[in-house]
Amino acid sequence: MATQSAVLCPPGVAVKSKKFAAEFTLPPTTHNANHILVKPNLGYPESAPVTVSLEMLATVLQELRKASPGAQITILEGVCSKVTFDEIMATHGIAGLLDDGMALLDADTVPLAEYENRFDKPVRYEAMTAPALLREVDCCISVSAFKRTQLKGRTLVSASLKNLYGLFPRAQYKARSTSSRGQLHRPSVPKILEDVYGCIGYLFDGGIVDGAIAYLSPDLKPNRKKAAVPCGWSAYGTDLLAVDRAICDAAKVACPDYVTAIEAKRAEAIAQNPSTFE
Repeated sequence: MATQSAVLCPPGVAVKSKKFAAEFTLPPTTHNANHILVKPNLGYPESAPVTVSLEMLATVLQELRKASPGAQITILEGVCSKVTFDEIMATHGIAGLLDDGMALLDADTVPLAEYENRFDKPVRYEAMTAPALLREVDCCISVSAFKRTQLKGRTLVSASLKNLYGLFPRAQYKARSTSSRGQLHRPSVPKILEDVYGCIGYLFDGGIVDGAIAYLSPDLKPNRKKAAVPCGWSAYGTDLLAVDRAICDAAKVACPDYVTAIEAKRAEAIAQNPSTFE
């Protein structure tokens, strides 16, 4: 498991600037890799901050290419909309960011595998189904927007960990709507995120959160751009939980309880068996 860390990029630094690129540090596993998986937050047909900005994603892809000039870089996303994957990616203009060694794949169409939950006491899932690619690549990177929604006074932060929801096949995790993953909202998103981390979250070598503009919603709606609020910070690091905590602190948003709960659960698991997340 990667060393836990998180770094904030200072206010006023544009993600596409040379200063940002010079400060941007990728996880060691991205260097001289053969195959890198990038999970961007692009599941809606809306631009930043509903989704990650193209400037941020372009910067990440450029830095990955510098770190591993010959690597296959797979951008893997699953949408959460009635709009199709191809239409959403065309709306974002993702094709213009890709070089010959990069591929864009729909998480709903790739081969799948079962991932055992590394926590002894799952909330709901003893195993979860997700793309088999997670086990086949040299490293996985989460590249997300920063969003906060609210339900009955409880804060839900969508950043590097919640971004992984898009990897789970809608055919298996749908509820009433076939365009979403309603099963992953039962008993609640904060509780299911414990299972998400235990099954696949620990496999990610790093997270990058685009917080230049924060999405701060007074309710559960994750795609109303009128909730956009200038923030000026972005966070990156080798531990998804540490990155999410750092961006919350920078944006002056209360860190949600589930981050602390997962950190405690992880520490307990490692104390019992140091190789739990290896």
